[in-house]
Amino acid sequence: MVNSDTVVKRARKIRILMMDVDGVLTDGRIWHDSLGHEFKSFDVKDGHGIVMAHRAQLRTALISGRESASLLRRAEELGIEIVFQKIWNKVEVFERILTDTKLMPDEVAYIGDDVIDIPLLRRVGLAVAVADAVEEVKGVAHVITTRAGGQGAVREVIELILRAQGHWATLMERYTKA
Repeated sequence: MVNSDTVVKRARKIRILMMDVDGVLTDGRIWHDSLGHEFKSFDVKDGHGIVMAHRAQLRTALISGRESASLLRRAEELGIEIVFQKIWNKVEVFERILTDTKLMPDEVAYIGDDVIDIPLLRRVGLAVAVADAVEEVKGVAHVITTRAGGQGAVREVIELILRAQGHWATLMERYTKA
């Protein structure tokens, strides 16, 4: 991930991190058992990053094109209060979230991986593509993570934002002070 001055300036303004789910918060693989139950894999470092973001008053939101009970459970575990599923027009939901939170587009970071994310990535203050995103998404991103979706990419973005905003050292005190 490049930490250019421009990216750091963008990251300082962020008040909410919006994320796609499959391919960003997960590795994009979906498992089904013989009874039709769906399984997804979530990275614990991404989860802890979200918890740290909340401690620093950075809000989070999930916007997924699919519907999944496991996503709702994970969002509840992590304290993510804004969750939209089965969304094909992510820009409409983005506008609704802006209205509800009274935030401006430049106060939003969004992490995506596939072409459905492009219209939203073009509207936010900090557009992020995960390392294994399709080339079209990488082409509109301000930042491309070094980690793949579902493998720490979300944590990487959260660390970037929290460091840019000066929260990281304070958050680390709870772990480093004995």
